[in-house]
Amino acid sequence: MAKTPTTPPRARNWDALAAVLAAGIGFLALLVSGYTAWIQRQQVRAQVWPYLLVGNYDPEHVVGVLNKGVGPAIVGSIQVFVDGKPKRSWSQVFQALGLPSDDLTISTVSGNVISAGERVVAIKVADEAAYQNFRRELGERFGVEICYCSTLGECWIYSDRTQGERESNKPVDRCPRVPEAEKFDD
Repeated sequence: MAKTPTTPPRARNWDALAAVLAAGIGFLALLVSGYTAWIQRQQVRAQVWPYLLVGNYDPEHVVGVLNKGVGPAIVGSIQVFVDGKPKRSWSQVFQALGLPSDDLTISTVSGNVISAGERVVAIKVADEAAYQNFRRELGERFGVEICYCSTLGECWIYSDRTQGERESNKPVDRCPRVPEAEKFDD
């Protein structure tokens, strides 16, 4: 009987096993790092989130823009409408409403940065009776759209133009380009 040659037992390649384990651990570390970066981004987004509202402040005879968010709002564009038609100035708004435009104090909102908690007076009517006439005429005839962005470049449009609905803040990719003839020049 002839002896068959026996092959020696295979030696384990510990280096290859260590390399595979190291690659797996590296991949898990990459996943954890990516998830942590995503969580941090969400936290930063929450810390710089603006939220604009337009409101009347009757005791002061004022229409103002308030940032109720926690971060600054960079105002990109404003459009003001009377009876669905864009107006370029407060004088045109008052003229379209059939009201005198005397004794108005106007502030610039477009192109401005409104800090968290800040209120910018857009217009102040000096006379009580003129302000009450202005408020009475606003009703369904008046509308505002403001496009604004956070410091991270996320943008929203505040709108109170939809009749029968409350105002809304809808996210948009970027502020739309407003034609020069429709741009409100406050």
